[in-house]
Formats: sequence, structure tokens, C-alpha cells
Amino acid sequence: MKRILVFLLVVILFAFIGAAWVFLASDTAFDSPKKELYIHSNGTTKEAILDSLEKNDIIKSKATFNWLAARVDYWQNIKPGKYEIKKGTSLLTLIRMLRNGKQTPVKLVINKIRTKEELAHMVGNRFECDSAQMIAFLNNADSLQKFGADTTTALWIIIPDTYTYFWNTTPGLIYKKLYEGSRKFWTPERKQQATAQGLTPVQAYTLASIVEEETNANAEKGNIASVYMNRYNHGMPLQADPTIKFAMRDFGLKRIYDKYLFIQSPYNTYRNKGLPPGPICTPSKNTLNAVLTAPKTNYLYFVASSSFNGTHDFSATYEEHMQKAHAYQQALNQRQITNDEKAETK
Repeated sequence: MKRILVFLLVVILFAFIGAAWVFLASDTAFDSPKKELYIHSNGTTKEAILDSLEKNDIIKSKATFNWLAARVDYWQNIKPGKYEIKKGTSLLTLIRMLRNGKQTPVKLVINKIRTKEELAHMVGNRFECDSAQMIAFLNNADSLQKFGADTTTALWIIIPDTYTYFWNTTPGLIYKKLYEGSRKFWTPERKQQATAQGLTPVQAYTLASIVEEETNANAEKGNIASVYMNRYNHGMPLQADPTIKFAMRDFGLKRIYDKYLFIQSPYNTYRNKGLPPGPICTPSKNTLNAVLTAPKTNYLYFVASSSFNGTHDFSATYEEHMQKAHAYQQALNQRQITNDEKAETK
């Protein structure tokens, strides 16, 4: 009797060790450092998950995964998302991660975006929702209204930064988080700065989008903003070349010819006075702050420096401006710059 009891204990012990080996040892079948598993929100079945795990060599045994998943009620608790599975993950750890919905965060890095379509494309490449769903949200006035935006100003709530989400986040929640980032940026102090410049936050953002496209030189962004505000306050058209590029949807243009200035568009600031109806890109925090703290100047004109160092020369009178513009045009001609090379005049 004792022998039978000992034998049974040994069998149980080995069974326990075997189970522990199966469930707690590494169960990954791939050689790379990690793999990703995507579980979709709509209609993902047990069979689809098992097939994906097997097809992508994530697990060694579909049958073993299925058996243990059933014992911990995973099949009744499937949670959609993107899951990063590291090499060497045990079967029990993997199933617990999936059952608890411990997703891998998705980073949305936003620098300069010029159009709603560009944002939608970025979202479609990183999230479960596709670009069509995102652009539909951005073109829905009712959806945008509660965020203080409309279909022409939809991008104004975006402050370039890195935003963290889950893969199955919906377009509305993606936009909401961007809006929350905007609210943090627009402190009472910055709102007061905008008011002191005679601008609303939306107008300041729109002006900053033009300045962003005009120069990469942070030191002169304030002066460029002052030129446009002076023109605005004098009832002059802004005559901002970047708005022509936006109106034409040709962001590769390097030289704005007279024939381009007649394009029919509310974004053509040569034909229409005041700011365009919405931003033409997402300006950086540096550019936004430069607009909000722009100095008071008497500048009404600027032209790219004839030294081609990426800066501009500023003028208060048209006569002075024409002299500098003429010098710049001569420098252009000497270099034989065409539409395929860098050129910019105001």
C-alpha cells in the first residue's frame, strides 16, 4: 500500500513538474526579440485568434493554448488591442496578458502636418481605425463643435508632440486627447498674450502656421509675425506665399510666380484680406510662442536674404523693400534658380 502511495505521489509530482514546464516555461516559437498580435474589435473569434497565433509562430502548440485559455475563461473575456509578445514569454503569462487586456501603447508622433488627409493617413497607419474613418470624423462639423473647431479649423487643436494611445482607440478619442494637449498649452497666460496681440487663440494658431512655413530660423519668427500683424492691422492683404502653396496643394513649390497669385481660393492671401479660414500646418510650440510674444515693429515687408542663409531682411517702407527684393532677384538670377531650387521673395 505504501509503495502504491509513493508511486502515486511521484506520478503527481512529475505531472505537476510537467504542467509547470508546459505552462511556465517559454512557449514562444519565434526567433526575433518580439512579435505583435492584433485582436480586432469587431468579430474576432476564438478560431481567428488561434490561427493568428499559429500562423505568426507566436506559440508552440495551438491545442495547449486553447486548453489553458479555456480553463482561465479567456474565451469569454477576449479584449481587442495590440499586444507585444516578447521572446521567452510563458503560456500562462501570455494568456494572462491577453485576458487582462494589457495592450502595448501606440505612439503618435506629430511634427508638422499640413492637411486633415495627412493626419488621417498617419492615424490609419498606426491604429485599428482606418484613414477613411478618421477623415470622416474630421469632416463632421457636429463632431468637432464641442472641441471648439470646425471642418476648416480642425487641425488648430493639435500641438506638435508625442501622444500615447492604445491601438484600438477610436477617431473621436484620438482627437479628444489631442484637444486635451491643446488645452494644456493654452494657459490663461497664453490666452492673455493672444488677446494683447489682438488675436484669438485660433487666429494666433493660424498666423503661427504661416510663420512656421516661412522660416526655420527661430530668432526671426517674431519679426515675421509682426509683419503679418501690421499688414492685418493696416487692412492690407497678408500676401503670404505659403498660403498660395496650400491653396494649390503643391507644397514642393520653391518660387511663387505671378500666375499663381490668381488662384481662386479662400486661402489665397493675395486676393483675400485677413487671415485664411484655418491653419495651413501645425506650428511648433516655438513658433506659437514667437507669435504670442512678437515684438511691436513698423515692418510691413520682408524678403529672403540674398546671402541664402535661410533668414530674411525686413523693411518698413515699400521703397526700401524693393531695393532688397531687387538685390535678392539678382542673386537668384546669378544662381539660375528655378522652381526646383530654393527661392522665396515677398
